[in-house]
Amino acid sequence: MNPIDQAVTWINDPLNWTNPGGILDRLVEHLGISAAAVALGCLVAWPLGLWLGHSGRGGGAVVLVSNITLAIPTIALLTILPLTALGFGKPPVIIALAVFAVPPLLANAYTGIRQVDPEVRDAARGMGLSGGQLLRRVELPLAVPYLAAGFRTAAVQVVATAALASFVNGGGLGQIISAGFGLGISVGGGQILAGGLLVALLALVIELIFAGVERIVTPRPLRRTRRRVARQADQRAAAAITGS
Repeated sequence: MNPIDQAVTWINDPLNWTNPGGILDRLVEHLGISAAAVALGCLVAWPLGLWLGHSGRGGGAVVLVSNITLAIPTIALLTILPLTALGFGKPPVIIALAVFAVPPLLANAYTGIRQVDPEVRDAARGMGLSGGQLLRRVELPLAVPYLAAGFRTAAVQVVATAALASFVNGGGLGQIISAGFGLGISVGGGQILAGGLLVALLALVIELIFAGVERIVTPRPLRRTRRRVARQADQRAAAAITGS
């Protein structure tokens, strides 16, 4: 039996879903780890990005922080953090994944505030709004589509990467893959493939859900504007590739 047939057989076995440590248990663990990591990333990145965007300063800092956090391999953090007081288990996994979630959350929060029309800001100040009121009543509502886009990107990345939690006994769907490797490729190849397919399918479902949420919270005029900007960026990229 080839690995694909083994994977189909393994997934279709009801005991692999309902037994302790089965697919359902690992799915709950995976979603819990991912949700905690993205929430922690939001607590760190959103206030910083909103404040920097509102103040009009720190664009370089946003790029620097995003580049630094992107440059740190998640697997390296998962190797280092368990050796600290955090120990093995879920805490180091959540922190490592939260660091991975920060760049899109931070960049989109900053961009969302900075894209607000300066004339809108001037009108709000002319009505007597303070800096805090301007942020809460004007800038933040207009930045919601960008926050949603950053959240969507972070959520998909974290869900896809959370499979690495199995390296430090953190749980999640990655445990299915690790258990398959423990059995050997000839015996556990189908389980390895099944675990990878489950992670990929979950990431795809999360992407579709939050793509719908992003579309709902984005006003129609802004949807057209963002599509036009995206097309222009694609055209510039294509022209650069052709020219090179």
